[in-house]
Amino acid sequence: MGSNTFFDVGAEIWNRKYRYEGSNGVPEDKTVQETWSRVARAAAAREKDRKLWEKNFFEILSGYRFLPGGRILSNAGTARSAVTMFNCYVMNRIDDSIEGIFDVVKDSAVTQKQGGGVGFDFSTLRPANSHIKGCEAKSSGPISFMQVMDSTCKTIMSAGQRRGAQMAVLRCDHPDIEEFITSKHKDGNLRMFNLSVAVTDKFIKAVKNKEKWDLVFNGNVYKTLSAVDLWELIMKSTYDYAEPGFILIDRVNQMNNLHYCEDICATNPCGEQPLPPYGACLLGSVNLTQFVSNPFTAKAKIDFSGIEQTVRTAVRFLDNIVEISGYPLEKQKIEAIGKRRMGLGITGLADLLIFMRTRYGSTESVKISADVMKTITYSAYDASIGLGKEKGVFPMFDFSKYPKSKFVSSLPREIQKGISKYGLRNSHLTSIAPTGTISLFAGNISSGIEPVFALTYDRKIRNTTEQDFTVVEVSDYAYRKFKSKNKDSKIPGYFVTADQVTPEEHVKIQAELQKYVDSSISKTINVPTDYPYEKFKDIYMFACDHGLKGCTTFRPSDKIAGILVKKDDAPKNGKIPAIPDLPRPKELEGTTYKIKTPLAPDALYLTINDIVEPETGKRRPYELFINTKNLQHLSWIVAMTRLISAVFRKEPDPSFLVDELKSIYDPNGGYFSEGKYIPSLAADIGLVIEKHLTKIGMIKKKENGNGAAPAPETTGKSKKKQEKTENKNLMICPQCNDKSLYYQENCLKCLSCGYSKCG
Repeated sequence: MGSNTFFDVGAEIWNRKYRYEGSNGVPEDKTVQETWSRVARAAAAREKDRKLWEKNFFEILSGYRFLPGGRILSNAGTARSAVTMFNCYVMNRIDDSIEGIFDVVKDSAVTQKQGGGVGFDFSTLRPANSHIKGCEAKSSGPISFMQVMDSTCKTIMSAGQRRGAQMAVLRCDHPDIEEFITSKHKDGNLRMFNLSVAVTDKFIKAVKNKEKWDLVFNGNVYKTLSAVDLWELIMKSTYDYAEPGFILIDRVNQMNNLHYCEDICATNPCGEQPLPPYGACLLGSVNLTQFVSNPFTAKAKIDFSGIEQTVRTAVRFLDNIVEISGYPLEKQKIEAIGKRRMGLGITGLADLLIFMRTRYGSTESVKISADVMKTITYSAYDASIGLGKEKGVFPMFDFSKYPKSKFVSSLPREIQKGISKYGLRNSHLTSIAPTGTISLFAGNISSGIEPVFALTYDRKIRNTTEQDFTVVEVSDYAYRKFKSKNKDSKIPGYFVTADQVTPEEHVKIQAELQKYVDSSISKTINVPTDYPYEKFKDIYMFACDHGLKGCTTFRPSDKIAGILVKKDDAPKNGKIPAIPDLPRPKELEGTTYKIKTPLAPDALYLTINDIVEPETGKRRPYELFINTKNLQHLSWIVAMTRLISAVFRKEPDPSFLVDELKSIYDPNGGYFSEGKYIPSLAADIGLVIEKHLTKIGMIKKKENGNGAAPAPETTGKSKKKQEKTENKNLMICPQCNDKSLYYQENCLKCLSCGYSKCG
């Protein structure tokens, strides 16, 4: 491990994620400038004057004024043919049949294989225990099929694909909504999903008026309960487990530019793109840090003209990407070309506010943010009108219906006139998406519209292996600029970090920006651990009343499965010592477990024998045996027993086996056992091992907090400002074991090793 030194994290990200190594006659990127050239050249390929637009695209890219989505950076202009440059997808409507469900499973697997995050609406599936005509059986309900898709996603990700994120949406009036809300409370359940409740205007009214609420499917009322009780269930789950979020689905459809030809029921995994079936969206962000002169002074000024010029070029850039991108499914291509959706957003907002000496969350910061987003949106729509005149309007444009859309009606009169007269090239133009990795690439600017999370922090950079790494110091872009000019000066009060921004301030900035965003916004409202529930439960209603289309909160809690569990502390040299070899005694105590599956006529009997460590007196597994009358897979069974037994004897903490085995998906399909979907026999073995490790105390029981480390204490008052992150509400990262995991833009991320749940 090296000592803490300033580190160019942008160069490291470029080399690891965006640098093309060359293939099939396409040369490698030797410098970042060559990456920009490759991308600009690809985007200009469909232009009549290629050289002019390649030059224009290169200027906004190489100046870091416009940052395309990571898929575009990685894939544009390369020899990769089976890749998509779209980040966001929503899958097709799920027909309420086995055939319909597994058609969607197949389509989602193909989409994720190419790197797309996907969203699903499960509201079309009949509730659990509903009668199925023709086979005298009862439905297992939408939650069981979410488990199938969860296993599929794990399998795709374990094969080395980048994405592992999915969004599951269920309507607030579905009969299984209560089970949906609490479905992730069990450790390890549905880890590959974000959850959101599709909330209707009718439900919000029922909550406010304290009315009864019917849970219905196909016109049949299955249950009636108090609307307030259901709202409380959502709020309490979100307070304790950070899920579900909510989508104001009626508002989404009311404000949709294409209300006349599509019905939106779901969003992409991070929530910034409400999309119709087979919907897809391109992403890119304007880097606001490049448009401020005289930062940190009274003369600081935003270059609105420069923003406008960059936006006009960026709209043309993204529109061209629609033509050159690959698509996982033909129906996704038809949808994308028919509407030419894009999501042009912003990043570096918090750093821009710091440059302007304005505290994030203040009244002035809300006004500045609105002025910036207003400029971007108006410029984007004007540019799309021009493109429509030059290249033709998007095929689904309707001259009589589109201009009457609620959002379009809120645009300046001159833009409305232009749309009515000429049409425009793109149905939607603005969205504020997560920008974690591209923000690091741009010099660790603040991400999206989030506050700065930390002014400085330590990051692990892998050298040759996971155990061989160097620790470097990474600092926020605006902080670094300030220090370069004011080396010994005290950090001014306008340098606020995420833990110093109140939930109400988070909402107010998001709400003001939503006025100028035709899609939606990915943002997390971070809440302190000690924030009172009585105040917390009003946040979502506050967001609803302030015009948001959706809302996500995160409060660090010891109830959140799998992310607060601290493994044995890693030693400072980064190497985990092996446990000493213990000779096998003549006698060992153990437990035998029975597995009965529909995959084989005979049961399997798993015996796990334990040994007691002489130095600690702790009990740990030593060996595993599998016995069955079915000898069809004898060699496989022997291999499993020997490998698992070897892990038991050599690994200090063999609990990782549980997740590895549970993530294995049988391509021939899994089975149900005791009301739970089991994706494979290997996964069933993983569940048995989990049960045994829990029994002997290596995995703590759920009622004891899932082995969670206690949440950090906070005083509720701002302590002396720290430039490091030691005292923040950070969590234990499942990958590097450091206390450096945080939640931002609807995704778990690690400051230390770069781990991201969303890819």
